[in-house]
Amino acid sequence: MSGARKGPRARDRIIGARLRAIRKERTTLSLEDAAALAQWSPSTMSRIETGKRHISPEDVATISTIYRLPPAQRQELIESARAGNASGWWDLPLPGVPMDMGAIASYEADAFRLTDWSVNLIPGLLQTYHYAVGLMRSFGAASGEIEARWMARLRRQQILGNLDYEAFLGEAALRTPFGGREAMRNQLQALLAARIRGIRVRVLAEHFPSCLVTHSWLLMEFPNTSPVVNVEAIDGSVFLHDETAESYVRLAAELDKLALSASASQALIDEIHKELL
Repeated sequence: MSGARKGPRARDRIIGARLRAIRKERTTLSLEDAAALAQWSPSTMSRIETGKRHISPEDVATISTIYRLPPAQRQELIESARAGNASGWWDLPLPGVPMDMGAIASYEADAFRLTDWSVNLIPGLLQTYHYAVGLMRSFGAASGEIEARWMARLRRQQILGNLDYEAFLGEAALRTPFGGREAMRNQLQALLAARIRGIRVRVLAEHFPSCLVTHSWLLMEFPNTSPVVNVEAIDGSVFLHDETAESYVRLAAELDKLALSASASQALIDEIHKELL
């Protein structure tokens, strides 16, 4: 295959996990045995099974042949890999848009559940235009970059309604008026309307003592493979995998216990919204 190999994406984690399960359940081959038959190194086979390497349709065809899969299953796996090669909007570099935003979007596109925890900001998937612009300006974004960043954020928001999404917000996020009073009022109004679209928004009361308030994160869960967590940093974000990411599943469960109920959260958001009228 010509050209540089693509970097791994969420779909590769899903396909790799399926290939590993097939090897362990339907063959007696060790990872090293399978690698030798494919004429790959054991480390290459390991990266394929863990989704840390992009998996091409040719890779899947090779492994399917080694495992002697029935033609229909072999073709289905190859088509999955081919679909994973399809480009999304995030594969096209946008001037002024951080590269990690494209990476987040590619993961979100393959997730079945997202859990957002935001300490003092409205998360990007729920931001309205004027709030987002005010936020970006406060972080020093250049005027020429703001519209491109907003369009990327708006494209990310299109996944809502197509998967299970729940947002947990610190109360401070509801009281910090990025973009000004009117922008914040419209943002809170959008949060109140979110439940009509099946979006759950819950609030962790201000001054609640918990280690959860240390940083914001987005937990992305996938079928048949381990989750990935995106943690916000000052100059971008970092991705957490495997056991580290699994610990955030427990944090999400803890948030579910500590946060206000959906109805109580709606009442608090409505109360703060009325204060801005």
